[in-house]
Amino acid sequence: MDDQELLDDAFAAIDPDVNLISFTSAIKFIEALETTADEALPCLIILDYNIPEINGAEILRRLGERNRYHQITKIIWSTSGSERFRSTCLGLGAKDYVIKPSTISGIKELAKAFLRICDTA
Repeated sequence: MDDQELLDDAFAAIDPDVNLISFTSAIKFIEALETTADEALPCLIILDYNIPEINGAEILRRLGERNRYHQITKIIWSTSGSERFRSTCLGLGAKDYVIKPSTISGIKELAKAFLRICDTA
C-alpha cells in the first residue's frame, strides 16, 4: 500500500489535474475496467506484480484476452528484479517492467515518465 500511495502522491505533485484511479484489489480493478465505457478507458495501466488475489502477470493475461484493452499501455512495477517475471510480463503485453525506485525523487521521475506515455497516446 505504501508504494501505491507514494506513486499517487508523485502524480498529484506533478499534475494535480491528473485523473488517477487506484485499486488495492485486482478483482475490483478488473470489475471496474469491465464496466468502463470504451471512450473512458485509461491511457495507462500500472500494475504491481504482487497484487493481492492475483498477480500482475495474471491480470495482463486476462486483459490480453479482450481486444478492447490492447491499445492501453500496460506497465508492471515491482520490487523484484526477476528476469523470469520480467519476460513473462513483457510476453503478456506489458510495455515495460520497471523496478520500484527506492527514493521519493526516483518515484517522481518514474511518475513523470508514466505521464509522458499518456501525453503521447
